[in-house]
Amino acid sequence: MGYAQKKEKNYIRNTKRIITNLNYPMNRFYKTPLLIALIAVASAANAQQEQRAQTFTLEQCIEYALKNSVNMQNILIDEQIADSRIKETIGIGLPQISGTVNATNNPQLPRFFGTKQRMAGFAGVDSAHYGDFLPNLKDNDVVAAQNFFQLKNSLNASISVNQLIFNGSYLVGLKASSVYKELAQKSTRQTKEQTIEMVTKAYYGALINKERINLFQNNIARVDSLLKNTSALNTNGFAESIDVDRIQVTLNNLTTEKANFERLQVLSIEVLKAQMNYPIDQPLELTGSISSITTDVQMDNYLKDWDYKNRPDYQVLESNRKLQELNVRNKYAAGMPVLSANANLGYGKQANTFGNLFAAAPNFSEQSGVGPGKMYPYSSIGITLSVPIFSGLQRSQQLQQEKLRLIKIDNSFKMLKSGIDLQIKQAVTTYQNSIQSLDSQKKNMALADKVARVTKIKYQQGVGSNLEVVDAESSLKESQVNYYNALYNTLVAKTDLDKAFGKLLPSTN
Repeated sequence: MGYAQKKEKNYIRNTKRIITNLNYPMNRFYKTPLLIALIAVASAANAQQEQRAQTFTLEQCIEYALKNSVNMQNILIDEQIADSRIKETIGIGLPQISGTVNATNNPQLPRFFGTKQRMAGFAGVDSAHYGDFLPNLKDNDVVAAQNFFQLKNSLNASISVNQLIFNGSYLVGLKASSVYKELAQKSTRQTKEQTIEMVTKAYYGALINKERINLFQNNIARVDSLLKNTSALNTNGFAESIDVDRIQVTLNNLTTEKANFERLQVLSIEVLKAQMNYPIDQPLELTGSISSITTDVQMDNYLKDWDYKNRPDYQVLESNRKLQELNVRNKYAAGMPVLSANANLGYGKQANTFGNLFAAAPNFSEQSGVGPGKMYPYSSIGITLSVPIFSGLQRSQQLQQEKLRLIKIDNSFKMLKSGIDLQIKQAVTTYQNSIQSLDSQKKNMALADKVARVTKIKYQQGVGSNLEVVDAESSLKESQVNYYNALYNTLVAKTDLDKAFGKLLPSTN
């Protein structure tokens, strides 16, 4: 080792020793950027971990959507609003307590009006001196006296209590609030069903595209192998160049279609994310296979258990009808008497100036009903009975309107039942056709695969033509596309069938 190398090695060793062993400010200065670098590395690793794709089965996608989709969040908020409305309605029947503090200044007090004769009596003028009292006025002439019963400034503090004893509308409202909560819960079930339907269809579309991409990869590998073999035969003079070109065209088409489906798969995943309200910028992968999904349906069980009440939309309409019936009852109750009790307790004071309202009272004891200028209590207790007598026929017309709205809801039941019947027939027919088409396309795909294998073997053995191989590959690809289209249509048809019979939403939800 040369002198320069030894010198450099010693320099490095000494530098490390100084940095790590000496308690020197330089040591702290060195550790700070090192710590920052370690934090940055840890943050990058954490970010990479967060970007790692989460895997979801269909059930997990549905569970995630039911917890996070905007529609579900809003409908659950509606349930909370319904709970709050029940408590609000109950509160109407509880004591209503309010407090008031009022300080008033009257720059000009109202005068007292009366005839001369009454005013003289009020002023305490006896008959002997009556002629000297306002001598220019007649006995029935009106005079206005200053308000000497009230000072210009007053202060009052009071508390009042009102208690409803009987109100027919209140009793109807209590019942309506519970029905309103029932409506919110049934609306939640309806929204759950819609969410499950959209997520399920989006999941099937993305999963089938994933299977198609894998299938294209296998086809590309098989055709690429055939291309290499044909190229070798062409090199050795056993195949024409046009044979190589035909296979190359097939390979190019497969590669292009695979790229198209890969882009379509990205879009399918984005659609699924949107239905789940999953972060768009976070990766997501699907687990499971098409083969594990059951497409068979026991139609007899569907028909045996069928009831219109299985449908969430029918249940929602039932709750709406209950509410409308209560609206009719409420209009009847509006014509009933309302009984309530009230109590009031307060303290009041008056003064000649506004500032004296808050001044201490003179220190003397009450004598002959006259006391110091301080806050004095007052109270009242009463019962109020309000009896509607005639409203100009308004209540009658309002009642008629609510009855007509109830008839409209009954008509909606008829229309909904008719629509459900048609939806079931369409769903059953579409499902049966899809199952038949799927079975046919599955057989066609198996036959096309067999033809492609046999044609390739014959070509390799020299007893078949290249054109037959290309046609067989094209037929195989077409049969595969038809099969997966039929499979997707069948899965969608089964989803629509479950929805039509009210089986899409589990009974436990």
